[in-house]
Amino acid sequence: MLPEELYYTESHEWVRVEGEKATVGITDFAQSELQDIVYVELPEVGKKVKKGDVLCSIDSVKSSAEVYAPVSGEIIQVNEALNDQPELVNKDPYGEGWLVVIKLENPDELSHLLSASRYKELIEG
Repeated sequence: MLPEELYYTESHEWVRVEGEKATVGITDFAQSELQDIVYVELPEVGKKVKKGDVLCSIDSVKSSAEVYAPVSGEIIQVNEALNDQPELVNKDPYGEGWLVVIKLENPDELSHLLSASRYKELIEG
């Protein structure tokens, strides 16, 4: 089930916007492709990112993947729970498996992201 209220990217990240805060994670599709996630390399709080920059990397038993910043801004929080429980990304990608919170620098960038229906077309296409 794809949460309708989220924004999505073609590289399989999701964004939940609350005011000027954007919580970012990877989609259920992405975690299922990676399979058993064993390590998440989180960025430093305070790091500035531009849309399209590598945000962090995720290692699974099968492969390694880079996660890209869907929006520009400053990382104001990281999901420390993933240091001990990286499998949360597999179990609950839209909830406890979130990766970072970014303070939005340019809210207009959200208009370039995909709706749930457009993302669904992408992964089913």
